[in-house]
Amino acid sequence: MSTVQGRLRIAVQKSGRLSDRSLDLVRDAGLRVVKGNNDLLYRVENYPIDLLRVRDDDIPTLVADGVCDLGIVGENVLEEVRNGGPVAEVLMPLGFGRCTLKIAVPPTLAYDGPASLEGLRIATSYPKILRRWLDGEGIAADIVTMRGAVEVAPRLKLASAICDLVSTGATLDANGLVPRETVLESQAVLIKSPVAPEAGLQHLLDSIVERMAGVVSSQGAKYVMLNAPRSALDAITAILPGAGSPTVMPLSGRDDAVAVHAVCQEAVFWETLEKLKAAGASAILVLPIEKMM
Repeated sequence: MSTVQGRLRIAVQKSGRLSDRSLDLVRDAGLRVVKGNNDLLYRVENYPIDLLRVRDDDIPTLVADGVCDLGIVGENVLEEVRNGGPVAEVLMPLGFGRCTLKIAVPPTLAYDGPASLEGLRIATSYPKILRRWLDGEGIAADIVTMRGAVEVAPRLKLASAICDLVSTGATLDANGLVPRETVLESQAVLIKSPVAPEAGLQHLLDSIVERMAGVVSSQGAKYVMLNAPRSALDAITAILPGAGSPTVMPLSGRDDAVAVHAVCQEAVFWETLEKLKAAGASAILVLPIEKMM
């Protein structure tokens, strides 16, 4: 599949755990996505952009080879397909699709650190990542590659341990497995092709990346407004989570009080509001942030 002249292409997962969140990010960045005649290609009606919906393990190659200009993919997939050829640039983590690639074993297996894996058979869908980790730990073990249902390998006597993605740990619990080692921390990332787009599309690509960065920055961020005595400013600033330097404005008719506005990049809990009130703050408002640039 070749690139289309005069249009950018963004590769996203067709189905799976990142599919819906990837489409949400694209739409939140202001792209009006219209479903095409087939399920592979969606078009953006307000910009010369196509959305290519493919298997997740095809995304790094499509972006690295310049077939797509941008892609949204899990770090676990990106690491597994890394093979020394053209490499897509990771522009930013996206804050969703978080999971962990872990080594897990049955509770009956005596485990005392990575050396306990020496000589064992380990089942996984990520043989390259696992091999790099084992080599880094100086462990000689056999890898059994499976494309699904990795967690049943110990019960079927196919392997003594597994290396699989873990989100909540419920699947491991259901199969009587205990997580022992973290091989990789993963989340969705935005990647860019090393092949530059047409000169006339570079500005659009930069704009889309900046918009996506703004969407990611606003995730979980809150806009906090409150009134406070001037004497309490230092204490209140220290309480505001991830706020940096807040905006401070005088209150009309009151020389001893100010209005404080702050963008908080961390969660604002009820306990935070109680601490602010105890420090002297009043009229506290916490608002969601839809976009930030």
